[in-house]
Amino acid sequence: MKNIKNNYKKSGVNISLANKFVKHISDLSKKNVKKTKNSFHKQNIGSFGSLFDISKMNITNPVLVSCTDGVGTKIEIANKFKKFNTIGIDLVAMCVNDLVVQGAKPLFFLDYIAVGKLNLKKIKKILFGITKGCEISNCELIGGETAEMPGVYEKNKFDLAGFSVGIVSKNKILSKKKVKKNNIILAIPSSGLHSNGFSLVRSILKKNKIPKQLKSELLKSTRIYSNEILKLVSKNLINSAAHITGGGLIENLIRSVPDKLSINIDLSKIKIGKIFKWLKKNNISDQEMLRTFNCGVGFCLIVKKENVNIIKKFFPKKYRPYEIGFISQNIKKTLLSKNLKW
Repeated sequence: MKNIKNNYKKSGVNISLANKFVKHISDLSKKNVKKTKNSFHKQNIGSFGSLFDISKMNITNPVLVSCTDGVGTKIEIANKFKKFNTIGIDLVAMCVNDLVVQGAKPLFFLDYIAVGKLNLKKIKKILFGITKGCEISNCELIGGETAEMPGVYEKNKFDLAGFSVGIVSKNKILSKKKVKKNNIILAIPSSGLHSNGFSLVRSILKKNKIPKQLKSELLKSTRIYSNEILKLVSKNLINSAAHITGGGLIENLIRSVPDKLSINIDLSKIKIGKIFKWLKKNNISDQEMLRTFNCGVGFCLIVKKENVNIIKKFFPKKYRPYEIGFISQNIKKTLLSKNLKW
C-alpha cells in the first residue's frame, strides 16, 4: 500500500496562499505609512500586536471609546451577486458610526475575516472595501486576522467582524444627560438598507424577484457619518445622537434619551427610499418595517432648536438633516403621530 503523507494543505488550509495575502496587506500598509507618516504603523506589519501612538494628540482629558460589529447576513447578498468590493465599507461604517454617537474621533480599525476556503481575488476585494471605509472615516487600518476554517464555513462562505477605537475629550462626550425638553430630533438620511434586516430581505428574495433598477440598492454601502458629526461635536452643536441600526428608528433613539423625557415622532415626515417601499409591498406591517429597517433614516441628532439651521449647513444636500420630532417632559415613552408615507 502506498504511504500518503498528511499535510495542512490537504486538510483544507493553504498557508502559502495565506502568505501571499499577508504580503498584499503589507504592500497596502506601506503605502498607507507614506500617507499618514505614522512610524508606529510601519512596526505593525508582520507583528503580533498593533501599535498606535496617541502621545502627540492634543486632546484634554482624553477618553477612549471602542466598538465592535459585523455586517450580518448582508454577506449572503454579496455572495449571491458575487460583489465584494463594498461589504468592507459596511464593516467600517457599522463600527465608526457607533463611535461618533458619543462624539469620538475614530483612530484605528482592525478586521477579522473568516473563510471556508481562501480565494485571493475575493478577499482582496473585501480588503479594498475595508481600506476605503477607513479612508472615508479618516482612521487607520492597523491590523487584523484572516482565518481559513474548512468544515466550519462552506467553500464559498465567509464572515466579517470589525473592531475600532476612537478618542474624545471628556467634556465633549455626547450623552443623553444633555437632552432637554423641547430639543429637536433631526433625521439624517441613510444611503439605503445599510447593514440591517437582511435576513428578512433574503427571505423575501426567495419568493419575489426584485425590480432590476433596485438590485443595486441591496449592496449599496453604508453611509459613514463621522466627518460631519465630528465637526458638529467640535462646535458643541449636538446634545445626543443615535446610530439607526438593528431595532430601527424608535429602539435606537430610546437609548439616547433619559428616562424622564419622551420622544415624539411624526412618522409622516420620514423620507422613505424606493427600496423600503418595495419591501413594504411584500406584506410587511409598518411596525415590522420600523423595527427591522432604518426606513431611510441612518442617524439621528438631538439638538437645541436654535442650532437646527446651522447644523443643516454641514451636510451635502443628499444627506441634509431634517426635523422629524421633539423631546417632551413625560415619563419615558415614545409618542408616534400620523403614519409612514408609502
